[in-house]
Amino acid sequence: MTHRRWKVGIYAPAGFAVDADALDRAVANLETAGHRVRVDPGCTARWQRFAGTDDERLAALWRMARDPEVELAIALRGGYGWSRLLERIDFDALARCQTRWMGHSDFTAFQLAALAVAQMVTFAGPMAAYDFGAREPSAFTQHHCWTLLGSERHACDCTLDGPDAEVEGLLWGGNLALVAHLAGSRYLPSVTGGILVLEDVGETPYRIERMLYQLHFCGVLERQRAVLLGTFNGYEPGPNDNGHDLDAVVAHWRARLAVPFYRGLPFGHVRDKLTLPVGARAALRVRDGAAAIEFSGYAR
Repeated sequence: MTHRRWKVGIYAPAGFAVDADALDRAVANLETAGHRVRVDPGCTARWQRFAGTDDERLAALWRMARDPEVELAIALRGGYGWSRLLERIDFDALARCQTRWMGHSDFTAFQLAALAVAQMVTFAGPMAAYDFGAREPSAFTQHHCWTLLGSERHACDCTLDGPDAEVEGLLWGGNLALVAHLAGSRYLPSVTGGILVLEDVGETPYRIERMLYQLHFCGVLERQRAVLLGTFNGYEPGPNDNGHDLDAVVAHWRARLAVPFYRGLPFGHVRDKLTLPVGARAALRVRDGAAAIEFSGYAR
């Protein structure tokens, strides 16, 4: 299948480049696939734990938005940094720029704020260093990314653990720590009847459960039609867990709420991941563990 060729911009809105060679690999990978790539100068900067000061990273955002040679802006990496910028972003002006934005992890803060304030659709998907710049990039990740971005609607199949159901709603969410972090603020979208996607890395089961309680206490979980859990990895069981693992956390919430919880969505801090249009429509059908998800309402 031949994919559309994009004018891609790579910028660094949060963490600095841990592996400088990953940026070069990402550019080579994208250009080999036929895309035109523009690398923002901030991608090689470092200030404290960030890719530049707040002012510098905010300027990089607007360079991407205003550059006619950038159709798709891909974050270099996550880490931390978006929260420091949210109050300074004119999201309505950003929405008028028509740029597509893609990333995951800390990028969730930007995605949810853009949806809450300006109803922007953004893409939870591969980043430059982590994915396109991997020593062995995932063919699965890249195929799904370019197929979805180049289509007006897209359907994919996967295996999910959870009850049989057919639900439809606004797709939203991302990194659980960032979703919980925005709870109670104007930057968390107020979504009723949605499909909430959650993933995380380096969080132990009890902290995952605690963050889910934060969303529950805010009334978020029970307002959804389904919760899709991606990958939760990068942690080791602690000596006090005593069987309180992720299975126990999911079982607890399935018993606690009527909202169906599904596990196994290929999304998160993993090599093989789907690209998800946050703020678009999703239709989910699950039968005997076989799931079909159709995304629509994200094309421009």
